[in-house]
Amino acid sequence: MRDLSTIEYLREGNPRQREAYKVMKDMKIMDLLAPYHPVLAGTIPLGIDLPASDLDIVCEVYDHEKFQRDAELLFGGYEDFRCKPKIVDGVMRTVANFAAGGFPFEIFAQSVPVTGQNAYKHMVIEHRILEMAGAQAAREIRQRRRQGLKTEPAFADWLGLPGDPYAALLELYDWEDRRLAEFVGKGGMHD
Repeated sequence: MRDLSTIEYLREGNPRQREAYKVMKDMKIMDLLAPYHPVLAGTIPLGIDLPASDLDIVCEVYDHEKFQRDAELLFGGYEDFRCKPKIVDGVMRTVANFAAGGFPFEIFAQSVPVTGQNAYKHMVIEHRILEMAGAQAAREIRQRRRQGLKTEPAFADWLGLPGDPYAALLELYDWEDRRLAEFVGKGGMHD
């Protein structure tokens, strides 16, 4: 599995991934966010993005007021900048949005280590599924996204997972490769 903790893999990716890499490198965004352990998540790293997909960067933040000040200082000059804290399920999060280099950005900061955040876990399990299922699966999942489904519901639909798609994918996160490959190879829960 590729190292998703850096953006270096984007340099050799598809044209949109290479462009994202160039924009992010030119902005030095990962260096600027380094104190917050940033990781690029979402659909662009997976290669199943749509034209409007944003660059989602997840960060580990415990001082949300400082993070807001940093975000304003670092990114406040970019188009459509906004930054808002909020408590969801008892956990503080701050989200900064802006546009730069032809990409919308969303920086999602939570008081949880990045590798423990759902956005990161979803990306990892989705990456594993795509690696096992191949290019046809990626095309079918992207098609579901074009039809209006968000990423996790598109994966859950493709796999035939019942219930809450976000929770259902998280349940697969800890599965060993062999078990996951068998499940994916059978087309998930589809008969």
